[in-house]
Amino acid sequence: MGTVSRRTFLLGGAAAAGGAVVLGVPRWASAAEPTIRYPFTLGVASGDPLPDSVVLWTRLAPAPLNGDGLGGMPASNFAVAWEVASDPAFGSVVASGTSTAVPANAHSVHVVAGGLQPGAWYYYRFKAQTHISPVGRTRTAPASTTQPSSMLFAFASCQHWEQGWYHAHRFLANDQPDLVLWLGDYIYEGTSSQATDVRGYTVTDEVDTLAQYRQRYAQHRTDPNLRAAHAAAPWAAVFDDHEVKNNWAGNDPTTTSPEPGAPPIPSTRKAAAFKAWWENMPTRIPQPTTSSIAAYRRLQWGTLASLHLLDTRQYRDDQAPDGSCPVMRSSTRTITGATQEQWLLDALATRSATWDLLGQQVFFAGRDTGGDAADCNDMSTDAWDGYTASRQRITQGWVNRQVRNPVVLTGDVHRHWAANLHLDYYTGGQIVGTELVTSSISSLGSDTAPDLSRMPHIRYIGNQRGYVRCRLTPSQLTSEWVGISSAFQQNPSLVTSSVVRRYAVLDGQPGLVSI
Repeated sequence: MGTVSRRTFLLGGAAAAGGAVVLGVPRWASAAEPTIRYPFTLGVASGDPLPDSVVLWTRLAPAPLNGDGLGGMPASNFAVAWEVASDPAFGSVVASGTSTAVPANAHSVHVVAGGLQPGAWYYYRFKAQTHISPVGRTRTAPASTTQPSSMLFAFASCQHWEQGWYHAHRFLANDQPDLVLWLGDYIYEGTSSQATDVRGYTVTDEVDTLAQYRQRYAQHRTDPNLRAAHAAAPWAAVFDDHEVKNNWAGNDPTTTSPEPGAPPIPSTRKAAAFKAWWENMPTRIPQPTTSSIAAYRRLQWGTLASLHLLDTRQYRDDQAPDGSCPVMRSSTRTITGATQEQWLLDALATRSATWDLLGQQVFFAGRDTGGDAADCNDMSTDAWDGYTASRQRITQGWVNRQVRNPVVLTGDVHRHWAANLHLDYYTGGQIVGTELVTSSISSLGSDTAPDLSRMPHIRYIGNQRGYVRCRLTPSQLTSEWVGISSAFQQNPSLVTSSVVRRYAVLDGQPGLVSI
């Protein structure tokens, strides 16, 4: 794996090292359990931190790439013990318990570890039979009435397995952030077939069954850098389109076709995709039992930040035909659905934190590369430009509610971007917010850069693979766009990272400031 920090090695662990620890006959294990080989090949993860608890995750999978999607596990229930400690040697265990890994959930484990102190760092691990997992590092959110002096978070998206190595995750893990936001496209359902592809999928066709989705998640988790990033800090994850099907839209089966004239996505496929996503994410979201999932939610970081995690897929209207201004600008169109939109506006009205961060999937600001308001052919119908009334209601909503610091965090587009937000992107005028956009972990970006002279509100575009790192304080948000030297180079010792652009947003002053 090349040179990594001691902390990343400790937290991410190696399967062989974990498997070498023998605990004797564990009192939590049933004598009826079949004996299994080392099961923690996919590592550990944590997520959705609250002031007194955090979700801990693992999955038992001795043979993670088996074609049945069950990871080489027998069709039996297995007891999995867990521990949370204040030190990495587990000399001071503060919480522990036992969970049951069942075949129906591919032996994934979601534990809500409660009774923890607010704003504190912890270490955790799992045990199954005589096996012990790698150690993960996690933390709780600050108490709801306190304002921490700072928060370090990173956000990332789009990790096509075939198109690049996950070096960006190694650098992200070494940053030791308080929280990682994952903004979509954790897997890709289709295959790449690019001349520059660096590795292949086990399932060489597009995945569409529960077994295949499970196998694809497992293949991603075999990457040691991704496992290290999960083990380094809690994550808050949302999905975009590729976790199901490219450009899917809405819950109505007649409007989930990604292309005009294509058959709708069967509800059974959506149900399988959501179940596999839930099985593999350290999330508080209830387990889905149908072809829908309750994904949008809110996390609070004391009085410093409210993090609103949005779902821009399940409730949107179908994409407009390319170039159709009348449809794209229809006053009735929505990308969030009416219920989620009102949920967001109600939360913004409380002004419960200095900063309101909207973690979501697709480009929010206007992005008309032609610069002509009468011509919509140069705009993406899949992004908020295809739902301008929805964007206008939300933007005007935070203006009317006097939201002090609205910042939109975005993935999807495989480039780094930075933009000022307006109520009208053709006339400009007052800046009312800020959008920070991360490039991809590995997915290919476009070689063609748009003309920024036609979009003066967009301040930066970069075509590196990487992520965005942010330091949040009561007075300032400092954002750094991190780029890696290559996602094609397999040898990590030959790959470097650098800050390719840096901006600040000052408290009470929306818009980007160069620093």
